[in-house]
Amino acid sequence: MGKGMKAGKKPSAKPSRQDQMAQLAAMQAKMEAMQAEIEQTETEASAGGGAITVRANGAHQVTSVKIDPSLLDPDDAEMLEDLITAAVNEAMRQIDEMSQAKMNSITGGLGLPL
Repeated sequence: MGKGMKAGKKPSAKPSRQDQMAQLAAMQAKMEAMQAEIEQTETEASAGGGAITVRANGAHQVTSVKIDPSLLDPDDAEMLEDLITAAVNEAMRQIDEMSQAKMNSITGGLGLPL
């Protein structure tokens, strides 16, 4: 038997259930706060060399779209549609990447679903 150990007692290597629940509650509170912060964050993406610029927030809502007036050709609406789609998709990708990075800072990369 090691020093300071009493017969019949095992060293407690694992945190108690109560400690685990407290840690989980603290992590959940941090995640909720981070999610609120993420939703307030905005990102900007552009397409067509900056001819189309889209801003979106962390709640995946497009907050603004700016279009260079030189693109407003009624005979080429398809190109404008493609550029807007590309810019929106890039803004959403940036939001997802930022959200994942921020949540991983809390979860320590545990692979928990967001």
